[in-house]
Amino acid sequence: MDQSPGYIRVNKWVIAMTVMLPTFIEVMDTSVVNVSLPHIQGSLSAGLDEVTWVLTSYLVSNAIIIPITGWLSNVFGRKRYLLFSLVLFTASSVMCGSAPTLKILVLARILQGIGGGGLQPISQAILLESFPQREHGMAMAVFGMGVILAPILGPVVGGWITDNWTWRWVFYINLPVGILAVFLAVLFVHDPPYIKRGKVYIDRWGLFLLTIGLGCLQIVLDKGEREDWFNSHFIVYLSIIAAVALVFFVIVELRTKYPVVDLKVFKDSTFAAGNFIMFTGFFCLFGSIVLLPVYLQKLMGYTAFWAGLVLGPGGIASFLIMPVAGTMMKKGVNPRTLLAVGLAIMAYSLYLMSGFNLQADFMAVSWPRIIQGFGMGLFFVPLAAATFANIPKEKMGNASGIFNLLRNLGGSFGVAFSTTVLSQRSQFHQNFLVEHITPYNKVFQERFAAILHWLKANDPGFASPAKVLAVFYKEVLRQASMLAFNDVFWLFAWFTAFLIPMTFILKKPTGKVEIGGIH
Repeated sequence: MDQSPGYIRVNKWVIAMTVMLPTFIEVMDTSVVNVSLPHIQGSLSAGLDEVTWVLTSYLVSNAIIIPITGWLSNVFGRKRYLLFSLVLFTASSVMCGSAPTLKILVLARILQGIGGGGLQPISQAILLESFPQREHGMAMAVFGMGVILAPILGPVVGGWITDNWTWRWVFYINLPVGILAVFLAVLFVHDPPYIKRGKVYIDRWGLFLLTIGLGCLQIVLDKGEREDWFNSHFIVYLSIIAAVALVFFVIVELRTKYPVVDLKVFKDSTFAAGNFIMFTGFFCLFGSIVLLPVYLQKLMGYTAFWAGLVLGPGGIASFLIMPVAGTMMKKGVNPRTLLAVGLAIMAYSLYLMSGFNLQADFMAVSWPRIIQGFGMGLFFVPLAAATFANIPKEKMGNASGIFNLLRNLGGSFGVAFSTTVLSQRSQFHQNFLVEHITPYNKVFQERFAAILHWLKANDPGFASPAKVLAVFYKEVLRQASMLAFNDVFWLFAWFTAFLIPMTFILKKPTGKVEIGGIH
């Protein structure tokens, strides 16, 4: 354990609570606003396309800050940067809640994303340093309980607050949490000895290219489906800019002496493989989580609250299994084994979802989600611990920023993929089903006559051929949508299953040296 001057020994669980409290709220803010958008739109007299910038602005600024968190911590000091992020996030949350116009709300959301972006990587780096390496599984269990549970609870909490108070309180609730987090950080978080602030080297080109590249990429992913992807000149231009900027960013970072994001960390095969698995795993997880509420509300008639209750048990399952996974790793269970089991369970749960139908009851749709939650707990904890197994503690902040960026980008890509494929497959199945609705189809003729007869007997005012055809068309749309949901869940199941062989690339952590409690 380091005994250098200024080193302070603090209980690791106090540190865990200190850093996870604001991280949980920050992650939840990525989804808590979604259900409030219609209320914000009406309150601020905004159009639908305009109000979605409340979400996009936060995601863009968040994505830009996450990968440079390690560099900012080294430049300003981890504690100073953490306190700055907490204060900015809390103050901008109050600014969001009191915004009189949409422009001010979007500006406040940009500031909120800048403040909140650094909280996830800093929290993960601090946790990994606070716990001995043999307990990294438990540290990641603590971290995982926040980043997995928060976005699932977000829509439920946001819907309840919006319905019972107003949308402004979705932001105001961050104030007491932020104040408490600042107080705890002042008392218990200290810079590790290896962070020594000296001459500041600013990688200007790296910062510029990263900002442009990630900013344009996040806008493309968020608005691509609404703009019909590459049929929109806006999306085409932003895609080209993002691709060019990110390619040049990689070239610049590999050549500069003081990169804002050190990409050489990918030379570690375990870290590279872990990030690929994380990206793809969250690609499937967030894609499926976005689809479930749409399926339940659009096709099954669930309210937003009841749709949230279907997602909730899965989050609770993850919450319960993560500490178990951390304990098993502490006792010597190979992380690769737990990870492979977790991926298999997640793939199985998505396979079950691909069998959903229009007659499914609450338990039929809740049970696969619970299974997915257990799999997610066994996925995140060992993967995060194994990915950082060979990363030196002085590079932990940089590596954590990359890891969290790819996790978030995986989710964004997954959401964009799921909504796009759902739309295309719905159209495909609709065209296929309509082919059977012809006067020459005997089954159609029989059902058409039966419905018309029923209407004449029970509701003569609606007993017309046009009304009967409308009933058939509505049912065709429902069936086509249901088949499209099945297709997307089936694809996600196979994507997840294909990750299982990747677990053999990861190396089991072998280090026995304890990394002291935070400094």
